[in-house]
This record gives sequence, structure tokens and C-alpha cells, in this order.
Amino acid sequence: METAEAERLLDTATRLFAELGYDGTSLQLIADAAGVGVPDVREFGDGKGGLYRAVFLRADRAERDAMEPALTAFTPDMPGVLRLVDAYLDFYVHRTDVLALWLHRWMGDAADVPGLEEHYTTPLSRRVVDTVRPLVPPGADADHVVWTIVWCVYGFLSGGLVYTDRETGPQRLRGQGVRPRDGAAVERFRTHLHMLVERMLTPPP
Repeated sequence: METAEAERLLDTATRLFAELGYDGTSLQLIADAAGVGVPDVREFGDGKGGLYRAVFLRADRAERDAMEPALTAFTPDMPGVLRLVDAYLDFYVHRTDVLALWLHRWMGDAADVPGLEEHYTTPLSRRVVDTVRPLVPPGADADHVVWTIVWCVYGFLSGGLVYTDRETGPQRLRGQGVRPRDGAAVERFRTHLHMLVERMLTPPP
């Protein structure tokens, strides 16, 4: 399969897995949407499971590429941590398809394709935790500090929240699948996220 055709197939599979989940997406659906035959899909990924792994491999590389500048240029201070937080948030604001892939998986999708968390989530998570650990106050758990950011970003971008002020309206941002998120709502959330991180990393008096 030529490179352009392979990329089109991966793009198509990523979109369908993100929208419908692995269990809700057939090889026939992927083949039809990509404009190739089912045998081509099977051969490319060694079956649906192999294609799913290829999708996650590419998604993981994209996330690592997005985080690498902030990790490489990290300074052991609050601005350095906030740059990491912004890189993470910006990646998932831009790549809502990757967000959806992981959300499906968190809900038990593709249970017959194990090991993705160990290969992809764990290495980057450990690197980030090890990077910020020296700044975590005594008595706080570095793993939970980092994963609090993950849970907040995923929760906000997938579920949104109900705003109570009349100017914003009752629901400025709701779960929107892979569609773009409201920019003003994202920036309001970013301000809150920065405040949350600053307070988590500030030692108690």
C-alpha cells in the first residue's frame, strides 16, 4: 500500500474509531469510507486489532511531539509546570479525535486489544510525573497531582459544565464528540486550571 493510501486509511480509521468506538466499527465500514477493499485493510493492519494499534501508535507519537518542547525546555518552577499543562490542554483541544479514542477505551471499548495503556499512557505519564515531582509539596502525591490535570482536561473537553452566570448562559460547552471546542470556554477553563495547579503545588502555610 502506498504511503498516501496508508495515511488515508489511518485517518479514516482514526475518525471512525473516535466517533463509533472500536467495537462499533467494522472492517467493511473502514474500507468503504477509505475507498479501499477489505483485504487491503486486513493486510495493512493484520486485521482490525492491528489497525487499531496502528491508530494508537500514531496518536501517541502526536501527543509526545506536542509535549516534547515543554518537557525539553522545562524549568523547575511554576512557569515550567504551567507550560506543561498548556501543552497538554492544547493538544487535546486540537486533537479531539485522540481524546475520543481514549474516552472510548476508558469505557471498556476494545477489551480484546490489551496493552495499549502500558505501551503509550504509562511511559509519558511517568516522565511527566518524574519531571514535576521535585516541585510537589511534602504530603502531596505526585501521581495524583498529575492525573488530576488529566481528569480535569478530559472531563471538561468531553462533558463540559453548566455555567450559572447569565452572561455566559447555562451551557457554554457540552460534550461535542470530535467537533472543535468553544475557544472562549477553553480559555476560561485554562485560567481555572492554572489556578488549580498553582494551589496544588503551593505548600500549605
